[in-house]
Amino acid sequence: MTNESLNLNKPNSPFVLRPVGKDYLWGGNRLNDDFSKGIDMSPLAETWECSTHPAGVSLVGSGVFKGKSLTEVLKEYPQMLGRYANDRGELPILIKLIDAKDNLSIQVHPDDAYASANENGSLGKTEMWYVLDAAPGSEIIYGFARDTSREEVEEAIRNKSLPDLLRRVPIEKNQVYFVQPGMVHGISKGALLAEVQESSDITYRLYDYDRVDKNGNQRPLHIDKALEVMDYSSSENPRQPIRVLKYTPGSASEILCRCKYFQTERLLMNTERNRGYMIFPALQETFQILLCTDGCAVMHTDTEIVDLFKGDCVFVPAGQYEIKLHGMAQFLKVRC
Repeated sequence: MTNESLNLNKPNSPFVLRPVGKDYLWGGNRLNDDFSKGIDMSPLAETWECSTHPAGVSLVGSGVFKGKSLTEVLKEYPQMLGRYANDRGELPILIKLIDAKDNLSIQVHPDDAYASANENGSLGKTEMWYVLDAAPGSEIIYGFARDTSREEVEEAIRNKSLPDLLRRVPIEKNQVYFVQPGMVHGISKGALLAEVQESSDITYRLYDYDRVDKNGNQRPLHIDKALEVMDYSSSENPRQPIRVLKYTPGSASEILCRCKYFQTERLLMNTERNRGYMIFPALQETFQILLCTDGCAVMHTDTEIVDLFKGDCVFVPAGQYEIKLHGMAQFLKVRC
């Protein structure tokens, strides 16, 4: 292959990403044990699977860009992002895996306008959770159980009764939850989630169960900012979205969540019986992300053949071409 033909293929070649790990005190070991991340952290609370956020940038794990950061590649080839092309190599979204061995803090995120004005131009944080697994009794905190007020919440924080005001929702595997900015929320122990969100790391903690880190220090709270951005009205009891499976040869898909920032689908693939391929088309207008949540597959591109396993994350550049996938696997497919 000549250098010229190699350069022509570069912007159109999907590649596997390698995540950045986070050792937050509430994490467990399932991301290493169940997803073979091989990250030397214990606990391993989160893996940022697809990220250009400065707090954790993914690396390229396959293809001609192997070893480079995702940001470097997107700076060099902004056309990979389609209509989201920019000269900073920035993605508008961030995708994580989360292993909650213990409860996460009770927290809230700002919207874009507040974050831009108060957090050095950052994006806000709209997010969705897809439940990969949930131990018996696992739940999420999802807003307030009834209408409240700033004064009542301030008093509840002072006397440590804030949890009494919150809506608790039992969760099960394969459920979906959409969390808007301003909604007070939390994840309980025993939950294993995939999260799709805006590319932001702005979290305002309200309550952290009086825990201390490995150095004996309590983590900081951000009560003043949280009180400014939270929605004090009662949240509706969340209902699971209507999901309609659409079938194509060797695969089926369903939309899990669609908002102005991202669209997430679940893709089920089984080409083992007919030994054929599922054709996955790239999109001219935008990039796509494939996160393997179960099973294994083989990906055929113009430049290489890549084995994919549970936990692998693939970046699919914008363009006009097709990928062949073979195997028995489930993916989350994310696009903007």
